[in-house]
Amino acid sequence: MVEIVGDEFKLLFIIVKKELSRKVIKAVKKGGAEGGTIIQGRGTGTHDTGSIFGVKVETEKAVILCLVPDDLVDQVISKVRAAARLDKPGTGIAFVVNSKSICGIAHLLNKDF
Repeated sequence: MVEIVGDEFKLLFIIVKKELSRKVIKAVKKGGAEGGTIIQGRGTGTHDTGSIFGVKVETEKAVILCLVPDDLVDQVISKVRAAARLDKPGTGIAFVVNSKSICGIAHLLNKDF
């Protein structure tokens, strides 16, 4: 089994309204990453409150997880920020987490990291 150890990759968490998930994945790819995983969820943030006939409605969210080579992180985040308009309140959030040990990405072996 192949395992990559070190800080060659970062994990991007991008949380946006569900309808923006495809746009975000396109932005991730334009930034140079290979893609991501989308997990469905519900939001309870400050801008997500609302009700219909007195019943509280929680906004559907998409959590996009994307493993990105360290040298592409800034480029990918920049594309995501623009595509999802993350500078506007209530549109979503993106953040980066360090990764120390990764396995299961053998297709990256032919690349120089």
